[in-house]
Amino acid sequence: MLSVLDIFRIGIGPSSSHTVGPIRIAKRFVNGLIKHELLENTHKICVELQGSLALTGAGHATPKAVILGLLGLEPETLDSMDADNQIAKVYAEKCLDVGGAHRISFDPEVSIVFDFDTIPDLHPNGMKIVAFDEQNNILRSQTYYSTGGGFIASRKQLESPIVNDRVKGQTGVPYDFKSASQLLEFCASSKLALHDIVYANEDIVRPRAQTNAMLDRITEVMMACIDRGLSREGILPGGLKVKRRAPVIWQKLHETQLSNEREELFDWLNVYAMAVNEENASGGQVVTAPTNGAAGIIPAVIRYYCTDGRINLQNRRKFLLTAGAIGLLYKQRASISGAEMGCQGEVGVACSMAAGGLAAVWGATPLQVTIAAEIGMEHNLGLTCDPVGGLVQIPCIERNALGAVKAVNSARLALYSTGKTHVSLDQVIETMRQTGLDMSTKYKETSQGGLAVNVVEC
Repeated sequence: MLSVLDIFRIGIGPSSSHTVGPIRIAKRFVNGLIKHELLENTHKICVELQGSLALTGAGHATPKAVILGLLGLEPETLDSMDADNQIAKVYAEKCLDVGGAHRISFDPEVSIVFDFDTIPDLHPNGMKIVAFDEQNNILRSQTYYSTGGGFIASRKQLESPIVNDRVKGQTGVPYDFKSASQLLEFCASSKLALHDIVYANEDIVRPRAQTNAMLDRITEVMMACIDRGLSREGILPGGLKVKRRAPVIWQKLHETQLSNEREELFDWLNVYAMAVNEENASGGQVVTAPTNGAAGIIPAVIRYYCTDGRINLQNRRKFLLTAGAIGLLYKQRASISGAEMGCQGEVGVACSMAAGGLAAVWGATPLQVTIAAEIGMEHNLGLTCDPVGGLVQIPCIERNALGAVKAVNSARLALYSTGKTHVSLDQVIETMRQTGLDMSTKYKETSQGGLAVNVVEC
């Protein structure tokens, strides 16, 4: 049973699977060298990016991520400005301090290989790392996979059979739900709200006060990301020369009298979501929610509907706990990787999570929460991932703005529901999984189809 806090990871942009994941993979490899006492004998390290990591890795800053991980840095704690300086130093000196302690020769242009031909068999985001001694003998060779949302796994982990016969309590949590239907059953039998079910599970892992502190830290980083995005102007990195729009929209919102409440709602949600994703595109600090490519939807909805104050602080926690539970269902029953599911697995899941979280804040029943989440996904089914130029800019930034608006409407529709609907959350999650498996690879974060090939890069 994963923690909801695993769904919300603090990291840097532009991608959870192509940046955050590779940082953690490289760091894990270095830890393995240290554990097996191989670091001192390491003379050379080669990294091979496979599948989607190769096809869109350059635009998603994957080489930078690899270097940061080899340096021993972690996405949750690294300083982005200092990280850029360290990257520049590695490229200039063609040397790298592995784990911050052992210097080796390392030319990123040579030591990081983009393998465009190999499509990994276990997951589209493959990454192989090999360490050699001075005689060019292999000291350690590992293949890892970045499975979306900053999650990583070794080949051994992905090849291990899934155990489906666990009984309640075996994982140590009181409510070990594997489906939305089980979650609703627990709510009914315990007479607890959905977020209280999640609290009970988290209480087994750590004290409630610590959980609340971690939830508050997540929202603090989200809100700080919005604030930075609203104030920073300029051109986003990459070859598309996309101009940041959030600051201009933000200024106009404060200068212009809006005509009606609906117009105001759309504009505020738009600007908050775009602020986050423009920060993500620039490599700034964001929270995967559940991925970096979809990081703007949940913060935008929280910012607009859960403002400062004690009661609203409680609402923020309720929102994240509920949204996190929904995210866990997608992670465990399908995938949150754009390389596996297309953008329905990123923006679609974030929209679903935000819809459920907002419905909970508005006082929805557990059933209505799952209905909101189902609506949020049902109308994102089939959404492709086709980033122009391999950059998380077009159509990703605007797509988050639309996802935030759609999430709010999904929550509103759910509040009018008085009983079970024709489509359940479990059914829509399974539909998303099947749709992702059927979707052509060129529409799954490879930049080989859709807008990526029909929009000329300038």
